Amino acid sequence: MTDVTSDAAATRLRRSPLHERHTAAGAKFAPFGGWEMPLEYAGGGVLKEHTAVRTAVGVFDVSHLGKARVSGPAAADFVNACLSNDLGRIGPGRAQYTLCCDDATGGVVDDIIAYLYADDHVFLIPNAANTAEVVRRLRAAAPESVTVTDEHEAYAVLAVQGPRSADLLGALGLPTEHGYMSFSAASLDGVELTVCRTGYTGELGYELVVPAEHAVAVWDALNAFGEVFELRACGLAARDTLRTEMGYPLHGQDLSLDITPVQARSGWAVGWDKPAFWGRDALLAEKAAGPRRTLRGLVAVDRAIPRPGMTLHVGDEQVGEVTSGTFSPTRKQGIALALLNTDANLTDGDEVEIDIRGRRAPLTLQKPPFVNPSVK
Repeated sequence: MTDVTSDAAATRLRRSPLHERHTAAGAKFAPFGGWEMPLEYAGGGVLKEHTAVRTAVGVFDVSHLGKARVSGPAAADFVNACLSNDLGRIGPGRAQYTLCCDDATGGVVDDIIAYLYADDHVFLIPNAANTAEVVRRLRAAAPESVTVTDEHEAYAVLAVQGPRSADLLGALGLPTEHGYMSFSAASLDGVELTVCRTGYTGELGYELVVPAEHAVAVWDALNAFGEVFELRACGLAARDTLRTEMGYPLHGQDLSLDITPVQARSGWAVGWDKPAFWGRDALLAEKAAGPRRTLRGLVAVDRAIPRPGMTLHVGDEQVGEVTSGTFSPTRKQGIALALLNTDANLTDGDEVEIDIRGRRAPLTLQKPPFVNPSVK
């Protein structure tokens, strides 16, 4: 990411309805998926923001995430015939992680959270940069009875994450007892919103889907209890270190049109027994043959910090490439996700070397997550 340093650059990017609140809090902004979003805040930075989520509670503005609604008779069946996971495994009021795959190649167009309201109503949250393409593909495939609506800027999304997140929301009278990957309708000072038991940090947490025009009121209500619950506003840099510690993939790095769910070890998000979903034939063939590369976790042995694009070696042989890499504030060492060639026959505990500007440093294969999850 790079800083947005000019008004001219900023005008080309969408802004969250909370932009003025972030500016007042001393946010450092960066372009992300076509939006100008907070990277980190003054008075803390990434390390303090990361630690707040692991020990107390942090709030992220993730309003850049897409929003799309699929409605009409048998809308859920239509979505189920397109996206990878099996919506039949869940009922109304539940959410599901799923993938939009290219029908020809099985590559991942985007990863999505699907919220099932009813047989005729599914709400989707894709990634910012891919929302238009996901909507385009769904609209092209939809029967006349099903409507696909792009609601990208109609809602804000606030992620309240950390071991004290339920205490904070409870103090505001919001529901917190619903199970992981479920959602409830709620009201806060007359604002109708949805409280989702979801997140991207590995901690107990919630995501609030709020009409954009009421985002400031909800943000202010959360921050009114900031001192009581040790709340800290957190930017996308901390979100990245938190998700990498959990081994959660980021689309465009660990999943992409060139990286299939079979390669990314995301087969658990594929309804293999479904009669139809985009990419089914290609993915079944790849699964049967075995992928040529797979996504693995790595931990630095010394002070090395892996970064995306760095190559991995065993002796003179290049065996893979880092897709996501960072310094883990929790473990205080470098961690990474990497695509490794399957013919290298590497297993957890084996050592590889990373090339850091011509210098080799050792890394050990380790299955993620790299920290103990508290998400459920």
